[in-house]
Amino acid sequence: MQLGWELKRLRDKAGFTLAEAVDGLTFSTTKLYRVENGLSALPKAADLRALLDRYGVEDEEDVDFLTDIHRDSLNRGWWSLFRSVLPSGMGMYIGLESGAHSIRAWQPNVVLGLLQTERYAREMFQAAKSVEETTTEFIERHIQIRMERKRALVRRENPMELWVIQDEASLRRVVGSPDVMRQQYEEILRLSQLDNVTIQILPMATATYRPGSNFTLLEFGTPLPTVVQSDAADGSEISDKDTTIWSFSRRFEGLRADALAPGETPTFLQRLRREV
Repeated sequence: MQLGWELKRLRDKAGFTLAEAVDGLTFSTTKLYRVENGLSALPKAADLRALLDRYGVEDEEDVDFLTDIHRDSLNRGWWSLFRSVLPSGMGMYIGLESGAHSIRAWQPNVVLGLLQTERYAREMFQAAKSVEETTTEFIERHIQIRMERKRALVRRENPMELWVIQDEASLRRVVGSPDVMRQQYEEILRLSQLDNVTIQILPMATATYRPGSNFTLLEFGTPLPTVVQSDAADGSEISDKDTTIWSFSRRFEGLRADALAPGETPTFLQRLRREV
């Protein structure tokens, strides 16, 4: 994404269209479009050099900076080991998530993946196994992925900042057994005590606007754009369009304002633990 943003900025500064930028080079306008939008890598260093020459980038510090970004962009993330079991688009999302500085998420249906215990995740996958015709290997590898993703919350350097709003209904919906749910409540409570994690609960009794589908806003810091991932009936969507980001940010702020304050989360979870 960073490489693509830098290349698009340089192309715009040089006054080239996509077609003019690739004229005479070894790749197409479609390829450059995908690179600029973070959808595809630029495999060859020679292609990067050709673009920089065309854009008139001669300063060695600038060239070295972009070369370093290009080299990093070709490194495969830990999730590439699991690509055979990842559904379409999931690899891209995990890559975005792993690089995000902060995440804001709304989850009305289940416990957010980054908060789930291993037992909760396993029970979810097991319940769907016969319907979705998955294998035991599929389940175990997806649990591995989910637990690895959680490490971003507790890594020593630059832990991800997470702000989650959970609908009360998602916490009352029993997955597995009451014991699994009690353990899950304890895990949410533990994570909520981290300085970089904020968790709010939106009570079912609160009459307010609540989207039926979950969404996640991922922020990377300047100059990269904020990205939103949202689930819909026909699949998952990822967008960095300004109007889309604005729309989902408004939704999150509305939910945040009506949810219980973060300081009330422990008491609420303890009550749920007793009731279950």
